[in-house]
Amino acid sequence: MVLLLVTAAAGCSGEQLGVVAPGAKVEKLAGGFKFTEGPAADAKGNIFFTDIPNNRIHKWSLDGKLSTFRENSSGSNGLYFDRQGNLLACEGGGRRLVSIDTKGNLTVLADKYDNKRFNSLNDLWIDPKGGVYFTDPRYGSRDNLEQDGEHVYYLTPDRKKIIRVIDDMVRPNGIIGTPDGKTLYVADHGGKKTFVYTVNKDGTLSNKKLFASQGSDGMTIDNRGNVYLTANAVVVYNAKGEKIETIEVPEGPANVCFGGKDKRTLFITARTSLYSVRMRVKGL
Repeated sequence: MVLLLVTAAAGCSGEQLGVVAPGAKVEKLAGGFKFTEGPAADAKGNIFFTDIPNNRIHKWSLDGKLSTFRENSSGSNGLYFDRQGNLLACEGGGRRLVSIDTKGNLTVLADKYDNKRFNSLNDLWIDPKGGVYFTDPRYGSRDNLEQDGEHVYYLTPDRKKIIRVIDDMVRPNGIIGTPDGKTLYVADHGGKKTFVYTVNKDGTLSNKKLFASQGSDGMTIDNRGNVYLTANAVVVYNAKGEKIETIEVPEGPANVCFGGKDKRTLFITARTSLYSVRMRVKGL
């Protein structure tokens, strides 16, 4: 068990209460992984997450049991469940976006743009219409790159068309949207900034604004509209872009999501381990 260190930002009016539950502690749930990423909650609140170097997708169930959901996951990174209960995965090694049903059957949703293979898909968010935003950076080797840069894409709800929606970032990574589908947050991990966009009816983006002067790996959002960025800690910003709280984690966090039966537990993938902390707020 690891004690939670939480720092509330001073001078932020309007935030009467912190986001972490009173007296809550960061708890290590499981360890021994190589690099954990991509936490996502299913409809019941179970958590699925990836161990990228070990090529696995794991499941942490509500009863506290760890299991392996998928072997040979092609370097899967970011995960997200659609409304039908399918698990969408960004295969970094496979360089494609896939959908995995409850029986483990896999369908490729996207693997090319302009007839060129993607770089190394990283993170994703599904909008209320069923369209999928995903980031396509490249970490490590620069070999075999076919795209002209590291960009962000949108797979339309009918899953027939891919639109490049951001083409001016150094290295996009974390991505999350609001439940009404009108606002999208995207982290430029390479540029060390996070931006907020207006989502247009056709899925394209406009009205780009600086949200935070820090980049992020994975991201999530709570029912107050606070956005959670991951760097050396989990840093929480309100919808105005004001830093309101910092959640220290024993290992550098890579990604976060809400889960559990009541969606009031924040799950944190951090290097070799999976952590959690009870929250005052809840996920969406």
